[in-house]
Amino acid sequence: MTGACLVATGCTVANSGHGGYDPNTLRIVLQQEPPTLEPCESSLTSTGIVVRSNITEPLIERDPTSGDLRPLLSTAWRQTSPTEWTFDVRPGVTFSNGAPFTAADAAYAVDRAVNSDLQCNVDGYVFGDEKLRIAAPTDTTLTVATESPDPILPLRLSFVEMVPRGTSMTEKVREPIGTGPYAIADWEYGQKLVLARNPTYWGAAPAFARAEYQWRSEGSVRAAMITNDEADIATGLGPEDGAGDLGVPFQNNETTALRMQATEAPLNDIRVRQAVNYAVNRTGIVKALFRGLGDPASQLIPSGVVGYNDQLPLWPHDVDKAKQLIAEAKADGVPTDRQIRLIARTAQFPKIAETVEVLQSEFAEIGLNVKIEMMDTAGQLQYQLRPFPANTGPYLLMIMHGNQAGDAAFTMDQYMLSDGPQSAYGTTEFDGRIRAAEALTGQARQDAFARLFAEEPRDIMQMAYIAHMKGILGKSARVDYTPNSATGDEMRLSEMTMSSTGQGDPAAAS
Repeated sequence: MTGACLVATGCTVANSGHGGYDPNTLRIVLQQEPPTLEPCESSLTSTGIVVRSNITEPLIERDPTSGDLRPLLSTAWRQTSPTEWTFDVRPGVTFSNGAPFTAADAAYAVDRAVNSDLQCNVDGYVFGDEKLRIAAPTDTTLTVATESPDPILPLRLSFVEMVPRGTSMTEKVREPIGTGPYAIADWEYGQKLVLARNPTYWGAAPAFARAEYQWRSEGSVRAAMITNDEADIATGLGPEDGAGDLGVPFQNNETTALRMQATEAPLNDIRVRQAVNYAVNRTGIVKALFRGLGDPASQLIPSGVVGYNDQLPLWPHDVDKAKQLIAEAKADGVPTDRQIRLIARTAQFPKIAETVEVLQSEFAEIGLNVKIEMMDTAGQLQYQLRPFPANTGPYLLMIMHGNQAGDAAFTMDQYMLSDGPQSAYGTTEFDGRIRAAEALTGQARQDAFARLFAEEPRDIMQMAYIAHMKGILGKSARVDYTPNSATGDEMRLSEMTMSSTGQGDPAAAS
């Protein structure tokens, strides 16, 4: 990195009127360092929040407010047969390394993300076992064919970030080349990540010349960096972290839940899984720990997502019923005293440590033996994504699922199919019901998914839902930015501008 000044150095940018930082650098503090910036892993929150539409871009973008699909690297698309879609590829686009972006690159990027053996998260999250037939008959024409009709293929492709031909098909890349408004300038692992304006960007230049990411696991530390003018944007704050008026509440699309490893005793007995659900005091957790920044959840998607069931009641909090179920299971020989692991990720959301401690106490009250294990991102992902580690024993996994796409198919494929990438349990019969719903459109699609969310607790019972989360974004007065439901998953730097209270000319530096 050249020409940038870091907070920690205490240097002063000449003629800037600021001490200690370059006003043309947007300073962001995250909960954790991205484990990778591999574009095909961008559906992972910790990766996507940096890479999506900043470093790399998809063909199509989903408006997080309206749900509409908008042209990006594809200017138009149409269904040309029951199983094929055609996309017009934007001309005149180049990658940050100067290479032209053509339909052949788009075909390569889709093939790499979906058809390769890379085990990309976006493949499992968005496409499941689907194999696509992809062609680029001209530099500006891309065709994508599916095995069976797929009414939401353009929505699925909005998750595939474009990379140039020649990007490894056998190894994931940590630092990608993309077409986005920024490119990686410097990544000091464990310290900071710096992005700089991409001089070859096809669209309007972003307001800030650079973006510098740091990471601090403690919410109070991130909030203090905002109030002390050491950062401009801080993610994942809680109401108690102390950002004050610089904390902006917003409705994100994340839902927290406990996923139960239902193949391991005692969790392989549905009565025990039901007891876990009866033990969880969702309303109490939201009120006392989240301070109302959330809504108790009865399903894994929030309102606004196709398939949300607005008639589905909360699972009741009933300690006596939970105890009764545990006693019945124990009497039938189920080893209810076997230790169950409760796995959560450090800084997963505000008050995560306190939340799992409350849950542990609630489970102890009904007679279960639960041990908390806090892990970093890499450790926790081993238990969240297939293939799971061997000989895990029974465990409850704290998950936080954000349906960025606005359609329940993405949630069902991930978490409800028996072999879904983030599913621990299911049945072939329920799989069939999911596939039938995914073939529908319009109101029939909405109704079928809504029924499935009502049936899953009865027929499968893999989850104990906790809350639809609301977020707080720390934002300095010098930045204009309105967070939306996608902010927690993809924070578009090009939407951030210098407010009238900011100083300096962000367009002057590059």
